Amino acid sequence: MSSTVAGGSARRQKSWEINLGDFLDAAVAKDPEKVFAEISGQKITYGQFQEYVLKTAGMFRQLGVSKGDRVCLFMPNCPEYLYCWFGLSILGAISVPVNTAYKRDETAYVLNDAGAVCMVAHESLLPVALEAAGLAPSVRLKLVVGERPPHSPPLVRGDKEGGARWFPFSEFLAKTVQLPARPDVAPDDISMLVYTSGTTGNPKGVMVTHQMYVAAGQGFAHWTEATPEDRFFTCLPYYHANVQYYSTMGAIAAGATLVVVDRFSASRFWGQVRESRATVVNFIGMMMPVLAKQPESPLDRQNQVRLFYGSPSFPPEFLNAFQARFGTDIIVGFGMTETCYGTIERIGQPRRASSSGRARQHPDPAFVNQVRIADADTGAPTGPNAVGEITIKNPAVMPGYWKNEEQTRQSLRDGWLYTGDLGWMDEDGFLYFVDRKKDIIRRRGENISSQEVENVIKRHPEVLDCAILAVPSELGEDEVKAYVVPRPGGLVTPEEVVYWCSEQLAYFKVPRYVEMRDDLPRTPSLRVRKDLLRREREDLIAGCFDREAAGIRLR
Repeated sequence: MSSTVAGGSARRQKSWEINLGDFLDAAVAKDPEKVFAEISGQKITYGQFQEYVLKTAGMFRQLGVSKGDRVCLFMPNCPEYLYCWFGLSILGAISVPVNTAYKRDETAYVLNDAGAVCMVAHESLLPVALEAAGLAPSVRLKLVVGERPPHSPPLVRGDKEGGARWFPFSEFLAKTVQLPARPDVAPDDISMLVYTSGTTGNPKGVMVTHQMYVAAGQGFAHWTEATPEDRFFTCLPYYHANVQYYSTMGAIAAGATLVVVDRFSASRFWGQVRESRATVVNFIGMMMPVLAKQPESPLDRQNQVRLFYGSPSFPPEFLNAFQARFGTDIIVGFGMTETCYGTIERIGQPRRASSSGRARQHPDPAFVNQVRIADADTGAPTGPNAVGEITIKNPAVMPGYWKNEEQTRQSLRDGWLYTGDLGWMDEDGFLYFVDRKKDIIRRRGENISSQEVENVIKRHPEVLDCAILAVPSELGEDEVKAYVVPRPGGLVTPEEVVYWCSEQLAYFKVPRYVEMRDDLPRTPSLRVRKDLLRREREDLIAGCFDREAAGIRLR
């Protein structure tokens, strides 16, 4: 297969330089009867999935959706989500997932920022969808997925805002024939706008191209050594990049089966894994510590999982205990929505404690991924063992943020993606994450990583979760404050938190202030919303435990 570049010269097309329609075609051709997805109680073969995708593309075409149009998907995990994503991609249109926890104004922001012409909403989210769509003048087409439950309001054919009518997705799809002819869609066309968590203001729309998804799938199947016999399990929502990049695209690249449940539940997790016969599981953030703190069971090792993949990295003692208890291997990596390629540990290859591995490589050597550390202020490359900003360069880096030239210029410089994360690399290229740039705490001349302190507190057997923030000091610079969520029934006290930290951290890293909490605000990727904690009240110290006021001296 070849393509033409400027000047009329021909070059060989790279293996990842294809659109999602062609990528799916290749998987279907291998085994159309193979089960592709088990989701919402349905088993869908590769051949059936392709049929539904082409019908969905035909439906959107008949409804007037064209190349480049944005369509918001406001649904929990369900087959229709996948049909819409791939069907719109085949048309050259752009999917825009919306967090299902969003309320009216949050949803309306995404609709308006994307300039969406269509909204596909699940019946369970219809009350929010009605209000949000009424605040988005660009939305001219509205579709509802699912059969209305008895308690829901009647489905309206013309909403009060006087906008477009709502129509049942399933009825339209049933009356549609497959798309007769596919438009030309380039590998670097946008497939999806994935709105990031928005920890520093309104979410930004990451423009994810077809070839970014294809490269992610090819890479993930390679890194996990996946085969068609594997069963990829995910409990992450489809508005999150992890399930898109890795679970879904990795399964297609490997010709494997994708098993999707709607949400993470610590109490149901291992039962779902056993029932689904999962072999590869993706995790994010707090999932692993929460699973590790569940009561032990004789069934713990009764699973077929050969590999967990996710981030962040964990201390060796945690990994060893988890692997011994559940009988599975774990590899971790560093990545982000803006590029599916960062670093990763490789199966059977050397690993380093607390490292996120080395630069991920595509199975095609023509794909070059570089990860380096740059000075956080000047952008100049640093040497080994020096902390700086993690920067990444490869063919699967986003082209930019949707309608946000200023942020794009800040993040993309000279072909490098500046991640906003601080880290360092050793002489052998292993990456060690330190913290978000904005979360570094400066206390009495010392730089403190909030993540390092969080990791120590999370290891306390009675602690479920925590977050570390900088708060003002009467001496200038910062003091360290810990927000601590005990385990259900846990009896940990602020004093215990302080003494626990003092045994494992330098004195200047030990939190001065401790606030016990029932929970913490979170982003769609389960990251703690520290911006909300900072704005929670004007005085973040008032009413908190203060170790100095309590007379605790550390040296």
